Amino acid sequence: MIWLLVLGGALIAVVPFLWMLGGSFRSEADLFADPARILPATWTLHGYKEIWNELPFLRLVLNSFIFAGVTTFLCLVFDSMAAYALARLKFKGQALAFWLVIATLMVPVQITLVPVFMTLFDLGWLNTYQGLIIPRATSAFGIFLLRQFFMQIPRELDEAARIDGANHLRIYWQIILPLAKPALATLAVLHFTNLWNDLLWPLVMTSTSEMRTLPAGLTLFGGQHVTDHAVLLAGATISLLPLAVAFALAQKYFVQGVATTGIK
Repeated sequence: MIWLLVLGGALIAVVPFLWMLGGSFRSEADLFADPARILPATWTLHGYKEIWNELPFLRLVLNSFIFAGVTTFLCLVFDSMAAYALARLKFKGQALAFWLVIATLMVPVQITLVPVFMTLFDLGWLNTYQGLIIPRATSAFGIFLLRQFFMQIPRELDEAARIDGANHLRIYWQIILPLAKPALATLAVLHFTNLWNDLLWPLVMTSTSEMRTLPAGLTLFGGQHVTDHAVLLAGATISLLPLAVAFALAQKYFVQGVATTGIK
């Protein structure tokens, strides 16, 4: 019975991706003739060919890699530093600082969108890489996840390092981070996936096709032209490939990090 439930859940999750993959090899007429069919009646590469002609596709992919990759790297650095301070240091107001970080998890990004937009406008950072990246360069969720992981690392390691003359920077870099690879890999996959698929932020903060990311570019394509659904499905299929590769490379650490974070 349990295996039937698992199989049913897997089918529910996989079927939309199979439909998208099959639709990317169908013609527009075939899609409208029978939208529910997964496999094409006639296989065609029309969608994959036209996406290069109708969109600045390489530029959109490059922008997505820059936005998601650089922002993920900065998140790992800043989140881990903040998490180290909250987990391993003792200072006045430590508990208050942690709960303030947790409180920001309950603030929807849409609430801060207008003030952040106005700040970036005043700085002249709209439609720039720094405008896309810097406001997203840390996250309360990342700080919380890494803080919980750092809390379970024995403090005796810190004390032994201090006896050898290590300062906090050395302890953080040479002891904590190497032991936190599962949590860091988990956070990297989650951040990269979220940023790669982000539509609202790049759509608001960019105004030209030279700066848009892949989700924003595909969305605007659907509104600016006579929509060719095969092209959109081909673009969506290609956009999933980096996420699949990222998860495959970090799968071992990802599963370990999800299973152990926060367990004492």
